[in-house]
Amino acid sequence: MDQPAHSYPQHTKAVLKLGLPLVVSNLAQFAIHMTDTLMLGWYDVTALAAATLATSVYFVIFIVGAGFAQAVTPLVAAAAEAGDIKTARRATRMAVWLSVFYGCLFASPFFVAEPILLAIGQTPAVAAAGADYLWIIAIGLIPALIVMALKAFLVALEMTAMILWSTVIAALLNILLNYALIFGNFGAPQLGIQGAAIASVTMQVANVIVLIIYILRRLPHYQLMQNPLRPDPQVMARVFRLGLPIGMTSLAEGGLFTASTIMMGWIGEIALAAHGIALQLTSLMFMVHIALSQAATVRAGRAVGRRDEVALRRGGIAATTMSGMFVAVTIFIFIVFPTPLIGIFIDTTSPVRGEILTLGTQLLALAALFQLVDAAQVMALGLLRGIQDTAVPMVIAAISYWVIAIPASYLMAFTLGWGPQGLWLGLVVGLTVAAMALTTRFWNGRRKHPLSAGTSITVSG
Repeated sequence: MDQPAHSYPQHTKAVLKLGLPLVVSNLAQFAIHMTDTLMLGWYDVTALAAATLATSVYFVIFIVGAGFAQAVTPLVAAAAEAGDIKTARRATRMAVWLSVFYGCLFASPFFVAEPILLAIGQTPAVAAAGADYLWIIAIGLIPALIVMALKAFLVALEMTAMILWSTVIAALLNILLNYALIFGNFGAPQLGIQGAAIASVTMQVANVIVLIIYILRRLPHYQLMQNPLRPDPQVMARVFRLGLPIGMTSLAEGGLFTASTIMMGWIGEIALAAHGIALQLTSLMFMVHIALSQAATVRAGRAVGRRDEVALRRGGIAATTMSGMFVAVTIFIFIVFPTPLIGIFIDTTSPVRGEILTLGTQLLALAALFQLVDAAQVMALGLLRGIQDTAVPMVIAAISYWVIAIPASYLMAFTLGWGPQGLWLGLVVGLTVAAMALTTRFWNGRRKHPLSAGTSITVSG
């Protein structure tokens, strides 16, 4: 069982112990997607633009379903702290059930993606290539969601070593498969964007197998595979009620970036490629904040299990402070080294390299600005999820991103004529509103304790 921390140094050490493996794991997971972008950029600019669009569309569908998996972390963390192995097992099993149901339902549009992409204003070449990617990646949706649920289970138990190593190995293997299948090396066929999709699906299936074997061997007392087909309506409803708002919150944010990608496609292929590269670099750095947010969720969930309000507050301060320190590092890197970072993604012989470098550098400067508010909102979300507060944050996210950010991006990019730079400024506006509202809710709010009816919990003061 987790030992309670009392001082700020103890809380910082606990967050780092949990968070650092998650940082490396998230970076390795992101490297799988980064590899696709990087190698497709070397292969063909149209393939890069299509992959940017296709992965954005896929991600919107994926993150909603991943909400059920993310509900596992606070539920299992609190249950494990209370010594309730049965609830931890049941919550994980029902999250997998919900993930499978969701995957079966929402993978189907990917198989007829081309007319959808054409209908939202993309060029025929980008739509055709994007559809080639999406129908393959659809096959991996269910395995990807199951991986999320199993990882959430291990994260809640603070067993992150296996997550780290399995993800690192998967990322390395993905590089080899991409090199073979995109370019036709090692005697493999040259499949271009389809090769990148095949490599990603292969990694997800392998991850499911490896994680199941590991959990069964290392955590036999949880009996995670005991009666896997037995329905559990009560726990499923609980996971659904907690997970759906998480998924919808993620949809609000992920949909924001997908909408920005679609609007950038209206501006042109060069703008879309530069946007994709800058977004990849920004997302890479954001993996650190996601990991710290996951650590904050676990620490908050365990504090809830102990009904320890002091630990909840101090753990939140420790995690948020570390996130802020990394923001400062990110801003420095983006402002001082933008051209080398953007240049990695574009072939040196490409005739449009100069245009993409110029625009990408400008977008990366704006990315330095919204890293601060983006990190603040995700840390607040992680803490709120730890205390199982997800419904109101969903509303805050929807308003901030869809009522404020998207109209602001359109206004600045098209009405005011500020182009790609204006589009990104609109993102900053929405993220700022979300960060302020979510942070205020956690630190100043007072709400019911999720494990004890009638008991209130406050983290202010």
